[in-house]
Amino acid sequence: MSRAAASLAAVVAALAPVACGDGGADPGASDEATLILDFTPNAVHAGLYAAAAAGEFEREGIELEIREPSASTDGPQLLEAGRAEFAVLDIHDLAIARERGLDLVGVGAIVQRPLAAVIAGDRDSVRTPGDLEGGVVGVTGLPSDDAVLDSVLDAGGADAAAVERVTIGFDSIAALSAGRVDAATAFWNAEGVALRRLGVPTREFRVDDFGAPPYPELVLATTAETVTGRPELVEGLLAAVGSGQEQLTKAPEAALADLLEAAPELTEGEQRAQLEALLEADAIGSGVLPDESVLRQWAAWDVERDIVARPPRIERAFALELGSD
Repeated sequence: MSRAAASLAAVVAALAPVACGDGGADPGASDEATLILDFTPNAVHAGLYAAAAAGEFEREGIELEIREPSASTDGPQLLEAGRAEFAVLDIHDLAIARERGLDLVGVGAIVQRPLAAVIAGDRDSVRTPGDLEGGVVGVTGLPSDDAVLDSVLDAGGADAAAVERVTIGFDSIAALSAGRVDAATAFWNAEGVALRRLGVPTREFRVDDFGAPPYPELVLATTAETVTGRPELVEGLLAAVGSGQEQLTKAPEAALADLLEAAPELTEGEQRAQLEALLEADAIGSGVLPDESVLRQWAAWDVERDIVARPPRIERAFALELGSD
């Protein structure tokens, strides 16, 4: 038995008590599958589109449809309902879904570090998190936003109680540009890039520089039933995604072109700037999950910051051996 086959067998054995299945395609036929994105297509997904354009999924015997969600909650719901085989999820959403009883499993990662940050709109007046005391910080209302803000304030020696929080939804660009808030929680690779392009003199406090472990922000997820019942599909998808991620790091302009061809409504300059920010920060990796110790740190941080009440069981929440060499 090859090392890869042995690794897959170990993962299936670990998950088998909680799920089973006999799905899959007939021998020699392409395996049809759907992948739900976490958001509208953007630079973080460029490796997926590079893999699709290069025929990597077909080479693995997979006829893959990549779909944009209608809402950020689509992924977990469609996986659980059996209407999609894979989804890109924010890692915190995976933890929340599992706490709610959904038997979802992370099998890979497309972004290898946190993307969340607290972004101030005036870098001269806000040099440290402590400078936000007495100021107003916008949050979307998601639990992870308060976690990010608290982590940055605590690690920066600021008094969290001295900061006024206001819910602004996903309007951080407009709120910071207009000076309605002093800072806001946002993604440094998206809103952070957009604000700089608008000429807003921002200062970023990235959460993994302020107390958070280096968890992978976006993970590829499926159900435990898919891992145990269709292991060749899962391994094939991870192999194809790994090839796409490699193409992205080696030839980013070609991957950007693949993304823009698939989503022509995107602005080329904006997506190029986002992609450059991701690559500069070494946020794009092979697609493989980080080691168990990093994920355990993340699980403890999610509990400490009240994203979930109990830490996810890492051996159940992630198939760590899948996609490894």
